Amino acid sequence: MSKDYAYDAIIIGAGPAGIACAYTLAKNGKSTLVIERGNTPGSKNVTGGRLYTYALDMVDEGLAAEAALERKVTHEQIIILDGNRSISIDYHDPSFNSECKSPQSYTILRAVFDEWFANKAVELGATVACGIKVDGLIEKNGQVVGVVAGEDNIYAGIVIAADGVNSLIAQKAGLISDIKPHAVGVGVKEVILLPSVTIESRFNLKKDEGASCLMLGCTEGIHGGGFLYTNRESISLGCVFVVDELAGHGRQVHDIFQELKMHPTIYPLIEGGETVEYGAHLVSEAGYREFPKKPYKDGLLVIGDSAGFVISTGYSLRGIDLAMVSGIAAARAIIAEKDPVRVGPVYMNELEKNLLMPTMKAVDGYYDILEIPRIYSSYPKLAAGLFEKLFTVDGKVPRSMKKEIRGLIKQNGLSAWQLIKDGFRGVKSI
Repeated sequence: MSKDYAYDAIIIGAGPAGIACAYTLAKNGKSTLVIERGNTPGSKNVTGGRLYTYALDMVDEGLAAEAALERKVTHEQIIILDGNRSISIDYHDPSFNSECKSPQSYTILRAVFDEWFANKAVELGATVACGIKVDGLIEKNGQVVGVVAGEDNIYAGIVIAADGVNSLIAQKAGLISDIKPHAVGVGVKEVILLPSVTIESRFNLKKDEGASCLMLGCTEGIHGGGFLYTNRESISLGCVFVVDELAGHGRQVHDIFQELKMHPTIYPLIEGGETVEYGAHLVSEAGYREFPKKPYKDGLLVIGDSAGFVISTGYSLRGIDLAMVSGIAAARAIIAEKDPVRVGPVYMNELEKNLLMPTMKAVDGYYDILEIPRIYSSYPKLAAGLFEKLFTVDGKVPRSMKKEIRGLIKQNGLSAWQLIKDGFRGVKSI
């Protein structure tokens, strides 16, 4: 590397993507500076709070065993809400507690996890500078050679943008356009303190076991949904609403979220808890469809949320693991290719090799399913109505279930043809 550069690499953002990249670079002897706008790593991050641990072991084998994790997820739950009614599905895999099968994911608290992860990178030689805002890029002959932070110009062989979903750095570099309202959601979240024994009792968990719950029908018909994760001594509860639909809805996000907290199915789970954290953040929704055509330019790579590495299938939300994998890919590309002008194509090749891009492509069709507006309004009502009919005994001669279903379809403003079209669209998409 030329002696003109103060660092081999500058990473903007100390989230999972940025730190995974810094850790890998530092472990391979690269001088690395991570610049974080928050006062500490994780202080400005808002995430539901679940990490698939294979990504940590990709960073370094065995790293997951010592990580700052909360509870291993052994219960996968889906709740459909309609008014005061609800349908709950709970999938439990007890083999996650056995020695023959490791848990695939844990709940996490980002403020705790991100700081731990950043410290691990520092132990390997990376420098993490917090409370600093990067104002722009330094370019020379069309190549990014550093960053501007206040009155300081800091130079590096390559710069990595890991500054989140609304990446100002990637925008300044001309790699992404202004954020599109249909492609992002507003996520709101509270962390609610509860004793561990209370959490285990309410969610039917053993010690250290955890539950992940996704909710449908809690956004007043707006494209989005709710989530709940159990931590050791707290619960992470939140909602996500797509921005362009929310703008014309007429109600505040906070008000809709507070109604979710008071729902007869949700309130007993958080009753007696103390809210110690509240946050809101933009969340990428479009996944592969909004992935930049070229997430790099000479001397610059874009990783993590900045590049849209998020997957939402309706039954699963993934972002932290994908962010880490993209950070690893960027680091491996930098290590393999000494010329910063040539790193970009190598980075794209690494994204293919570590299966990140194939994974994004494989689930792209779910976006079409989640674009069906009736999923957030009519179908939760239909499902709840069907279960009400199934379990109602009123002493009258019951109608055939076929007639009951037809009546419910009509009652909820649907048609049999619409159901067939939506079903075909769903099957085609996956």
